[in-house]
Amino acid sequence: MDRRQFSLATLALLGTAAHCSGEPWENEDGSWTVAVIGHTGRGDYGHGLDTVWSHLPKTTVKGVADADEAGLARELSKLGLDSVKGYSDYRIMLRELQPDIVAICPRHVDQHRDMILAAVNAGARGIYVEKPFVQNLQQLDEVVKVCRESGTKLAVAHRNRYHPVLKTIDGLIGDGKIGRLLEIRGRGKGDGRGGAEDLWVLGSHVLNLMAYFGGSPTTCSATLYRQGRRVVNEDRVLGREGLGWLAGDELHANYRFARGVTGYFDSIANDGTQNQGFGLSLVGSQGRIQIWCDDSPLAMIFPGNPFESAASSNKALPISTAGVGLIEPIHGLHRKLHQHVIPVEDLLDSIRCDREPICGLEDAGATVEMICGVFESHRLGRTVKFPLVNRDHPLSKFG
Repeated sequence: MDRRQFSLATLALLGTAAHCSGEPWENEDGSWTVAVIGHTGRGDYGHGLDTVWSHLPKTTVKGVADADEAGLARELSKLGLDSVKGYSDYRIMLRELQPDIVAICPRHVDQHRDMILAAVNAGARGIYVEKPFVQNLQQLDEVVKVCRESGTKLAVAHRNRYHPVLKTIDGLIGDGKIGRLLEIRGRGKGDGRGGAEDLWVLGSHVLNLMAYFGGSPTTCSATLYRQGRRVVNEDRVLGREGLGWLAGDELHANYRFARGVTGYFDSIANDGTQNQGFGLSLVGSQGRIQIWCDDSPLAMIFPGNPFESAASSNKALPISTAGVGLIEPIHGLHRKLHQHVIPVEDLLDSIRCDREPICGLEDAGATVEMICGVFESHRLGRTVKFPLVNRDHPLSKFG
């Protein structure tokens, strides 16, 4: 989604009319039927993708699917649904209910592709899927193709990407408030998952934001390490949560973006930062903007040349949708993001107006491309260009 589209979508989320380019679509009464797919013990119901629908006035959950019998019973009770609305097979549920919206909740990414295809085949108009999006670029290509052909709108739950303060930060950069944007620096959580797992699970949020500010990624150069040495074929393991091949406990990557800025992403296992590095820095010649993923406030600006010795003494100022140092005027903004209300409202609006969701196929797909670029660059031992030629998981060809 380009910046004009993001601006229109943001206006809609703030309650300001955003005009659809064509004839808007929605059910006659403005209602939406929802089917929830979870899998207890295999990613469960993600981070609240099952409960967001109760916070929206026009969405109604008509059924829940979970292959785990006990987990299904608990979920039906949690959502206040009768047992007849429970299914052990999501394919049967989708065929019977033919819902408007499908929530694909499990965190385990190896299930997402099949669930997405089943939702599209059942005629879903919209899909909201937990991150990470898909396992590899081959799956991405397949999902993009079927969604484009069917007209199904798909949004990925990178919640920070929907934050309206990103537009405020755009304005600060455009107005020269941090001087020239020199580089973008991102980190994962750096906990026990540091390295390749951190790249997928938490780094996907960060890479998604890096591409928002930098533009489409054009190249990647990266190296993976295990216990201080370069990763080799024997270091490969099958990752948790259906991530597929992983390797290493440390990685360092740099990206070149279409707007001419270079971005860096780093992750080291147990780096001692207590998760405080999770996010990104927009480093300018006359200031720095720090974004802390999932935090409130999301961003703060540190005025002054960041390389001067006195820069550390400059007072950091929070950034709200109203501007620098001003109180956030949108009541409950952090809560609405945390509960996925704003992302889902955007998905519904994208269906009505026949536009891309804020974090749809293109933007979320670029994140998967950036992740796979790290593995492909390490495998080949050189800088790689996007889009990648190899659409399989790069580590499957390692050795």
